[in-house]
Amino acid sequence: MVQALAGSQSAFEQIVHRYQRPVVSLIARITGDRAMAEDLAQETFVKAFRSLAAFDTTRRLSSWLFRIAHNSAIDAMRRSHPPPASIDAAHPASAAGSHEPAAPSGPDPVERQELGRALQAAPAELRSDQRAAIVLRYENGLSFAEIATVLGIPEVTARSHVHRARKELARLLTASGWAPP
Repeated sequence: MVQALAGSQSAFEQIVHRYQRPVVSLIARITGDRAMAEDLAQETFVKAFRSLAAFDTTRRLSSWLFRIAHNSAIDAMRRSHPPPASIDAAHPASAAGSHEPAAPSGPDPVERQELGRALQAAPAELRSDQRAAIVLRYENGLSFAEIATVLGIPEVTARSHVHRARKELARLLTASGWAPP
């Protein structure tokens, strides 16, 4: 980041390469549209490049980028008012992909696939602020303070969003037949 702040375009390209996937993933989870997420990710990096001088070097780069991405996604959703989409469309990885859930007590591969689909679809039912908070926490590993910074909310609200999202995910999975043993 120091080199990018000094004007190195190749250093900024390395930042883009490192954060492109998590930024696209966050935006896709918020919008439910993978193609839109890729466009908005590009817009995010353009905004970040233009605003390099405003970057506070005492903060984490990922939090700053996720904040720009989150705001871009929310702005795009406000402009377009798209109907809710399945998270499967936004995140094509299947249960057999790199985000395979832990195996349930039975080794039945069909059951594991069904559970994987349920786990991929459930976040689409969450409110967008809760969905963003849970993605930032569990896919990107951000602390509650960092989530608060990204979403522009108090830390206690970030904790609340994650807590409520977890409870709602548990309710959704239980309602779809995936009650814990």
